[in-house]
Amino acid sequence: MDTAEKGGAAPQAADRKDEEGGGSKAVRNTAIAAGGAGCLLFPLGVAGGTVIVIVFCGFGVLLAPLIAIYLLFHGVFGGGGGGDIPGPGDASSVMAVFLGDGQGELDTSTVPGDLVDPIQQAGGLCGAIGPIVIASQIEKASGFNTSLVGPDGKQGISQLPPDVFTKYGKDDDDNGRTSALDAKDSILAQGRYLCDLADQAQKMIDANEATGSLLDLALAGYDVGMDAVRTAKGIPKTAEAQGYVAAIRAQFAKYAGIAAIPSGIPTPTGVQTSLPTAVPTDSLTPAPTS
Repeated sequence: MDTAEKGGAAPQAADRKDEEGGGSKAVRNTAIAAGGAGCLLFPLGVAGGTVIVIVFCGFGVLLAPLIAIYLLFHGVFGGGGGGDIPGPGDASSVMAVFLGDGQGELDTSTVPGDLVDPIQQAGGLCGAIGPIVIASQIEKASGFNTSLVGPDGKQGISQLPPDVFTKYGKDDDDNGRTSALDAKDSILAQGRYLCDLADQAQKMIDANEATGSLLDLALAGYDVGMDAVRTAKGIPKTAEAQGYVAAIRAQFAKYAGIAAIPSGIPTPTGVQTSLPTAVPTDSLTPAPTS
């Protein structure tokens, strides 16, 4: 090999080394950034190979992935074998509901017909919650499976802990027994419990013991207990607590009838069709921009 050939080979080898080093550095930096931010990148396969990355992060709301998934989901699976991708107004409506107070009317077509009345009743027990919140919780708890037997003695559609159901459960369907496996008994107990938590949250807010929206504090208390909320002075900065609040909020648009379930996708009968989830900040409001 002559000098020219050696001179040409050396830069090529150096280039390859730089490329490999650069690739390794990029991977390393990505891993460090993800670990430092407490984020998890979760690939979701959609429409025969299309991959979208949903970012779950404990330090902020990443709403763009939620909108992107929503738009793609409707564009690919919408009516007529494809459908038009919704416009900005549709996405804005979804985001407004996601960040809202969970109030509004339930789209009764999104829940099993025999559960409409108890969900409406449970959502009307207090002003802090609504039927959309109740339906969203039920989907996460059981996927509308009225006979589900879960861990730690949890039973029924709302999957309340046994001690919670004992405290808040009544014979709401007037069948002579109080049972978590009776859908109406379970759903109304769920509503009473959430209203009680909302009342506790309001007292904490009034006493400056916690910050955040009333609904978010109640939802966090529902999942991890109000003692944890009180200790954290708001939604605990844990994946479990923040993830639960976000997961419930992610269903609001569907049960409000804004993010309609595409044709061919089952309505809730044990099959969950939840929107993607992004973990929010303490108050579930967008961070201020500078």
